[in-house]
Amino acid sequence: MVEQESDRLDALFHALSHPTRRAMLHRLAEGAHSVGELAEPYAMTLAGASKHIQVLERAGLVRRTVHGRVHVCRLDARPIRDGAEWMRFYERFWTEQLDRLEELLRTEDES
Repeated sequence: MVEQESDRLDALFHALSHPTRRAMLHRLAEGAHSVGELAEPYAMTLAGASKHIQVLERAGLVRRTVHGRVHVCRLDARPIRDGAEWMRFYERFWTEQLDRLEELLRTEDES
């Protein structure tokens, strides 16, 4: 179970690690787009765009349907929740550390 969760997080963070893929997700948040529409703003081939989309699909962030020769992509943002939960743990950790530092500095100022 832990290994499967780790694999999902690895795929998610790998998918989010590239600015082109993040931009594609941002566009998909506005609605469905074809592979050609997603490739359009970049100097890349449809094959190049498709490779980025495959990374997003492996992370579960994109669902692709085929209508004739047109591949239509839609955002599925649910996997981002897992990444956010993982980061919240470290947010709590650092908040506690900073709270301790603040208390230490206050104590030091009072003495």
